Order: sequence, then C-alpha cells, then structure tokens
Amino acid sequence: MTDNKIVHGDDAPPTTWKKGDAVAEAAIPEEKGSLIVARAVTINRPIGEVFAYFRDFSNLPTFMENVERIDILTDTLSHWVVKAPAGKTVEWDAIVTEDLKDRAISWTSEPGADVANSGRVEFRDAGARGTVVTATIAYDPPAGVVGKLIAKMFQREPAIQARRDLRRFKQLMETGEIATAAMNRKQREEEMA
Repeated sequence: MTDNKIVHGDDAPPTTWKKGDAVAEAAIPEEKGSLIVARAVTINRPIGEVFAYFRDFSNLPTFMENVERIDILTDTLSHWVVKAPAGKTVEWDAIVTEDLKDRAISWTSEPGADVANSGRVEFRDAGARGTVVTATIAYDPPAGVVGKLIAKMFQREPAIQARRDLRRFKQLMETGEIATAAMNRKQREEEMA
C-alpha cells in the first residue's frame, strides 16, 4: 500500500478489482454514464505505435465494428456515428479531456448526445510482451435497462463490443489484418466469377 491506495500489479481493468475504489482509480472524466465497462488486452507492439494508431480517431472504425464513422472536427473534438439495435444509429460529439502521449486518452460526450458517455483508454508498457491497453467506459443506455437488454440481444451492448473491439485492435496491430469468418467483398466477387 502507498498513501492509502492499493497498488495493483496486474493487467486487469480497475472495475474488476475486488479491493480499492476502482471507479476513482479509472479516472473517468466527469463520469457521464451510470454503467461502467472496462476491458484490457495486451498487444505485442511498442507502446508508441499502439498509442499513435489509436489516437488518430479516423482509424477507430477499422476495428470498432459498430462505429460507422468518426468525423474529426478539431484536434480535441470529434463527431461519432455508431450502429444501434434495429438498424438505427446514435450520434454524439466527444471532446478529448486528457491526452497524455503514449499513456492515456480521456473523453466525454458533449451535452445532447444520443448516448451520454465518458471514458479513458490507458496504454502501459508491458516490456517484451508489448503494450497493455485498458479501456474504461461509462455510459447511459438509451431507454435505460430495457435499452440495455435490447442492445445485448443485438450484440450491440458496450460490454460485449469493448471486448470484441479490443480483440480486433490486437489482431490489426499484431498482424495487419482482422481475422473474420465472413467473406469480404473481394472474396464474394471471386466466388461469383
């Protein structure tokens, strides 16, 4: 223990800790959202490469399955369009509240967001193993608990998506592609020929 804080030496996201104030330790800005999701992954790439790819928000739709697009408005402001259940989309503007090169990115949604959210993605050097990326997100599901259940049924719930998106990010950073069982457009065209 140091200064009355529990020191955790594992790669687990703070929300999975059994001791200590995980939410405070996660450092989510302004904590917009009543539900908190956290996931972590170790990526076998240098921290500088992993951070730089993630910090260019225009790259995020390449591995975030439900993100249709991100419009970069300024260096700290972006507009997000994300798939929701039943073929709908939700949108919001997000402002970067903290940008620590090779360490962390924090954000919060602007007022009027379809899904109020805030969060933090941390990058930690794991030595020969690469980089540990921990994403912690707080959000308010549209339509409350019912909306969360519907999102879960359609596999659009943030807890499910965070795990999948981080796994795709790992694949992309380590191999340059994302493995999928689905055929891409080129494969379908070749099969039809």
